[in-house]
Amino acid sequence: MKGLAVYETAQQRDADQAVVVKYAPLVKRIAYHLISRLPPSVQPDDLIQAGMIGLLEASRHYDATQGASFETYAGIRIRGAMLDEIRRSDWAPRSVHKKARMVAQAVRQIENQTGRDARDHEVAAALGVNLEDYHQLLQAASGYKVLRFDDMNPGDESHVDTFMDDSGTPLDGLQKDDFKKHLAEAIAGLPERERLVMALYYDEELNLREIGEVLGVSESRICQIHSQAVIRLQARMEQWNKI
Repeated sequence: MKGLAVYETAQQRDADQAVVVKYAPLVKRIAYHLISRLPPSVQPDDLIQAGMIGLLEASRHYDATQGASFETYAGIRIRGAMLDEIRRSDWAPRSVHKKARMVAQAVRQIENQTGRDARDHEVAAALGVNLEDYHQLLQAASGYKVLRFDDMNPGDESHVDTFMDDSGTPLDGLQKDDFKKHLAEAIAGLPERERLVMALYYDEELNLREIGEVLGVSESRICQIHSQAVIRLQARMEQWNKI
């Protein structure tokens, strides 16, 4: 039995090495796609290392009978491992979290009172800052809000738990469907410019600089618009943040 255990360990090691060699480009591609959306404090090497762990876990849990290709399944696990690493590192200062919550609360209060989209100068006034300081606050919160939106929006990862096991309940499925419906409605209800930025960023996968070139404004302005859109969504999806 001892000899068999050694053989199985060596066999697993060879299998792991083969997977790493074949799919390392996939891990790097996902890492650099994510890094383009995050602050400079997040290092590509850290994401790649986390992604490699996700890749190896994927290779050991993959079940071809479930219908998804290995690359599709591995991509989900790799990206999930990278996001988990970012969450654990918690690179956003506590002040950024606090200010982002304050902005969301101000947006929610203004929209509840007026029945329309909260405007930049109104949110700035509610926070007791001038418009320039408010825009700087949005820019500082931008990377944090990108990650929060990825957390909030299941996207392509919505089926990973079902693929891995069948422990979910029918209620879980209904809640996910209900969530996605409300999120889609909230996105559709964004101001036109914010909705366009979100579509170019998440659907077309353009980065902030590219979106700025399309719309003819600076990258920093696109960063502000994007952050405002995500904060507005957070304010409008408040009930889901409590689930």
